[in-house]
Amino acid sequence: MTTLRPLSEADLPAVAGIYAHYVDRTVATFDETPPGVEDWRGKAAAITGAGLPFLVTEEDGEVTGFAYAGPFRPKPAYRHTVEDTIYLAPGATGRGLGRLLLGELIERAARARARQMVAVIADSGDPASLRLHTSFGFEQAGRLRSVGFKHDRWIDTILLQLTL
Repeated sequence: MTTLRPLSEADLPAVAGIYAHYVDRTVATFDETPPGVEDWRGKAAAITGAGLPFLVTEEDGEVTGFAYAGPFRPKPAYRHTVEDTIYLAPGATGRGLGRLLLGELIERAARARARQMVAVIADSGDPASLRLHTSFGFEQAGRLRSVGFKHDRWIDTILLQLTL
């Protein structure tokens, strides 16, 4: 059975491990060095300290995914716009966990008084994230061409937006 809940301190090593997989092996993130547990501790404190959600899914005591709504940009006028982030543990994809996380993230971000949610999706050739977001009503707002270079290739990002 899957549990969806807010992040706890004990989840930070699992979150760091899940994310490290994507940093090291994919272009889903443009990070090139995996952040450590202390980095995640600071990020989580900043996100939850701003009243925004940071969620995890758990199965049999093991974190299988995480999602958070963080500030879209640091300038004050963007304070009502958030950017979503969702990552699933390898082997936990294709089971509806992304849908579970994104649905709850949208609800909680709206309750936190966010007005817009933006998704910045690396166009890696895998349409799963794009399909997930459009199924929740996100609309394509643009494409930034060749803005990332990772694993010896140039990557576009697709910008999506949802009014909360």
